[in-house]
Amino acid sequence: MLTLDDVRAARERVEAVARRTPLEYSHTFSEMTGAEVYLKLENTQRTGSFKIRGATNRITTLSEEEKDAGVVTASAGNHAQGVALAASRAGVNSKIVMPEYAPISKVKATERYGGDVVLYGNDYDEAQAKAHEIEAEEGRTYVHAFDDEYVMAGQGTIGLEIAEDCPDLDTVVVPIGGGGLISGISTAIKEQYPDARVIGVQAEQASSAADSLNKGSIQTIDEVDTIADGIAVRRIGDKPFEVIRERVDEVVTVSDEEIAVALTYLLERSKTLVEGAGAVALAALVFQKFDYEEDEVVVPALCGGNIDMNTLTTVVMRGLVETGRYLKIRTELKDRPGSLEQLIGIIAAEKANIYAVRHDRTSRKIALNATEVEIDLEMRGPNHVDSLLGELRDAGYDVEVLD
Repeated sequence: MLTLDDVRAARERVEAVARRTPLEYSHTFSEMTGAEVYLKLENTQRTGSFKIRGATNRITTLSEEEKDAGVVTASAGNHAQGVALAASRAGVNSKIVMPEYAPISKVKATERYGGDVVLYGNDYDEAQAKAHEIEAEEGRTYVHAFDDEYVMAGQGTIGLEIAEDCPDLDTVVVPIGGGGLISGISTAIKEQYPDARVIGVQAEQASSAADSLNKGSIQTIDEVDTIADGIAVRRIGDKPFEVIRERVDEVVTVSDEEIAVALTYLLERSKTLVEGAGAVALAALVFQKFDYEEDEVVVPALCGGNIDMNTLTTVVMRGLVETGRYLKIRTELKDRPGSLEQLIGIIAAEKANIYAVRHDRTSRKIALNATEVEIDLEMRGPNHVDSLLGELRDAGYDVEVLD
């Protein structure tokens, strides 16, 4: 099994390429949760993700023959960039298989770092199968995203930094996709601070690790579907699973809505941009998915910041809806002069700001003498939403809140 010495050896190989990322105290999230919260800002890492650590450790340990033959891997985006950059720095050719629907920003970044990108499959697992075909056909070395002890040890260098920068650590919270990151971090933490807790977090729709721990053997999910694309993996790795069973105290899950809220909080209150996978650790803390004491020192690992701009727009909007900052409603009006003005008057009196109004007389769902109105509103929070909806319904409007 992976050891602390493996992680320490990895640091010597990785430190020339990977940055030592900041650990910053968060007044905002400490006040919000009651814990003493320090954010590990791995989203500021080179390539925008921790993956450069494991990729560098693996590629620097290749034989000269393996380097000459080149490497191949599969990735939803972050591991792709890490392998591409690490391989380019080592003078090694890299071929990267990415799912066809990988965020375009991650595809372009991988190409800029020197990787030859092949788009294949609907998700990571289908891309991985294609990468293994290329491995066999071209004699390349496959650099696994997580099920490789050199990769796991490289990711564990984050744990060394956390332990050194936060000696009073009580709990570290770590995202789980395939399990390489938490395997490395838990090894670095537990062998130095055995009383510290390591909490793993998965997206509800990509919960192979949580399911596997519950059932005592590795479980494969038929389909994954989450905004946290960086951890959207059907099956946890064999090697990480053994480490997680031994060294991780608890694995919890968070919903996409909770991830969106955490991402929005980070952007608005901490001026910190992360991707979905980078927000899951904070989401687990904010939504109290695990127990912790007042003033407990908790370190959520923000593992990546490579979010596609179109995805960011959707996620932030979802976050605003979930926090009562954005509201979409539908109602019916009598089709006569002044009806819309009367409705808008109530909204104005409640001091809600209108983004958009859609007025439709042709819908088949309404009477011939009626009109359907949809309104998008900027709100100040859940209480403001409840107040507005109460005023509208008291005035006789049948209001439907839209997703």
